[in-house]
Amino acid sequence: MNMTAFRGGAMGLPVFDENLCEADLDKMMNNALEASNFLKAISHEGRLMILCHLTTGEKSVTELETLLSARQAAVSQQLSRLRLEGLVTPRRDGKTIYYRLTDDRPKQIMEVVYDLFCKTD
Repeated sequence: MNMTAFRGGAMGLPVFDENLCEADLDKMMNNALEASNFLKAISHEGRLMILCHLTTGEKSVTELETLLSARQAAVSQQLSRLRLEGLVTPRRDGKTIYYRLTDDRPKQIMEVVYDLFCKTD
């Protein structure tokens, strides 16, 4: 992105001005679409809970069912959405399927969500 097109705002967020070129605007729109899809994928309490549990490491579907006190169908449906969005990765070991976070993004978001909604001072 053209660094002259914006200047740092509060909290390190860019402040864009009228000098933003079309290529930078397209990049911003693509980033916004990716962010929107990511946020939609985590915008369900079941998926948030799954991500929360997976921040501590790989879990089997059965472990997640137990941790969430949820039925296998419900857990599998939420894992399917998270997998579709590239947030979790499955691994099969015999008949057991394990899931882990694909990268660090969900963990970073879960830390922010925890700080904003769960942490007690």
